[in-house]
Amino acid sequence: MATFNVGATARLDTRAYERGLRRWLGRMSDEVRTAVDRTRIDVQNEARRRAPVDTGRLRSSIVSRAESSGRSVGYSVGTNVNYAAAVEYGVAPHVIVPTTKKALYWPGAAHPVAKVNHPGSPGRPFMRPALELTEQFFRAHLSQIRGR
Repeated sequence: MATFNVGATARLDTRAYERGLRRWLGRMSDEVRTAVDRTRIDVQNEARRRAPVDTGRLRSSIVSRAESSGRSVGYSVGTNVNYAAAVEYGVAPHVIVPTTKKALYWPGAAHPVAKVNHPGSPGRPFMRPALELTEQFFRAHLSQIRGR
């Protein structure tokens, strides 16, 4: 199973929805689980859509999994890419120094250097905005169930 470096967990208390929906269809437990699972996929796809793309590694690493215990149903959406938190939250200005060599060098540099002052970068949230749409997606899927 994947370990997430950046991710979020959503929990939906489906008891109130189930009570109301059981009056409509009778066996809502399966229907509510289906609505939560479709919501999970929607949130995963939204996070992928919002993820900035350079190589595509971050976007393709976003996965989700269903979670349940007793009558509680939920899901996790996340990524195991080590730089995902820096993309989501941004990075403060900092100094980069070599860890295994005496100097830093990269293609295009005029010469090796002892340190580099990184200016920092603003966050480009992709996971949190997607997760904020959970309720909207869930309600849309419940409406489809009610409309059957």
